[in-house]
Amino acid sequence: MRQSPNFFRAAAAVILSAVIWSFAAVPAFAWPERTVRFIVPLGPGSGVDITARLLGDTLSKKWGQAVVIENRPGGDGIIAITGFISANDDHVLLFTPTGAFSSHPYTQEKMPYDPAALTPITRVTTTIIGFAVPVSTGVNSMKELLDKVRAEPGKLNWASATAANEFAFQGYLKENKLDMVKVPYRDTVSAINDLGEGRIQMYVGAYAIMRPQMQAGKVKVLAVTNRDRAKGAPDIPTAAQAGFPKLQFDGLVGIFGPAKMPVAVRAQIAADARQALADPAIAEKLTATGQNISPGTAAEFAAAQKAQTDQIDGVAKLLGLKRAQ
Repeated sequence: MRQSPNFFRAAAAVILSAVIWSFAAVPAFAWPERTVRFIVPLGPGSGVDITARLLGDTLSKKWGQAVVIENRPGGDGIIAITGFISANDDHVLLFTPTGAFSSHPYTQEKMPYDPAALTPITRVTTTIIGFAVPVSTGVNSMKELLDKVRAEPGKLNWASATAANEFAFQGYLKENKLDMVKVPYRDTVSAINDLGEGRIQMYVGAYAIMRPQMQAGKVKVLAVTNRDRAKGAPDIPTAAQAGFPKLQFDGLVGIFGPAKMPVAVRAQIAADARQALADPAIAEKLTATGQNISPGTAAEFAAAQKAQTDQIDGVAKLLGLKRAQ
């Protein structure tokens, strides 16, 4: 039987209505829906803390939601990491250097967390790590320093701020049969002060911490461990440029999310962070804190982190260290 035009119009209206309601039933993609927290494993005023606050301010305006910085220093980053994992919330992100947890399998008897719970979102910066000596030693290059260590076995002292930097240098000493005594410090300020006074002969750590003593004429920075020169100190060579590529170690800093964070949310955060870091005003401030801006995708960040972990694994094997279970 032939249907009237009114019948077809009515049927079309019913179908259109059903389609509209089906789309309405699917929630629109919206993140963040509330306050975002950046958990930082270092205290206020550190380079990573300053980066998190600068980036957080910009992202807060873009997202229309507050970004709160939560400092949880201590325990070589473990306090912050376990706090982040236990939150299990896609509005709680870990803003951190990666060197600490790349070395945790060798500094802990038993791993206090599952590394798989940390999902890379974006690389943000690389902290500039330098090798520094007292000006009073008269040493002006990495070659001169290591020649001096070879000529005076067991007589020179050194210190470091983090396990990753420590491993990298210890591995080099071991591989090259060099004898230099490591002095443990509870805080970097004491180590840098002792370096300036010549009580220790070498320190490897964040360039930003060394800079005041360098500007006072007490400390000389011989090289940086990073792949690239420090934009805030372009005259200082990289370890590779100084002839010691095995001392290269990037101070990766980035953002991690929980394991089940949607891919679309991770991609949005990464894109928004890259856009924020392109602001020349932010770049200038971060350079002043001893960092190079180095934004990257989740895949690029994960690859850089894996390369760092592989490097630590190689050094640990050389040093005869067993991996925590």
